[in-house]
Amino acid sequence: MRILHTMIRVGDLDRSLRFYTEVLGMRLLRRQEYPEGRFTLAFVGFGPEAEQAAIELTYNWGVERYEPGTAFGHIALEVEDAYAACAEIRRRGGRVVREAGPMKHGVTVIAFVEDPDGYRIELIQAKPH
Repeated sequence: MRILHTMIRVGDLDRSLRFYTEVLGMRLLRRQEYPEGRFTLAFVGFGPEAEQAAIELTYNWGVERYEPGTAFGHIALEVEDAYAACAEIRRRGGRVVREAGPMKHGVTVIAFVEDPDGYRIELIQAKPH
């Protein structure tokens, strides 16, 4: 078994696609319209779905806003340098909500950014090998 994808609902698919591709550097892997169901699915990720997990962005036509809820935590991404990643994300128009630095009660360097719908993405700095 392996993880295939995580699905989140978004209020503006084009805005979300710009964030995940232009700000975070993912690729649009596939997109499918479902006119009878009045929704669109777009899958984004860093590599082919056969090799890596993806994020499914679900846009229900006519729904402009969702509340992330209290049960959802965050999506985590490994980065080489969390400080540099924050600077680049900010340069690309992204919103950093927790600057890079050691995690509370630990030494791992983390940061948090927020997507246009308010979903949190944790950046975890890779440990030296």
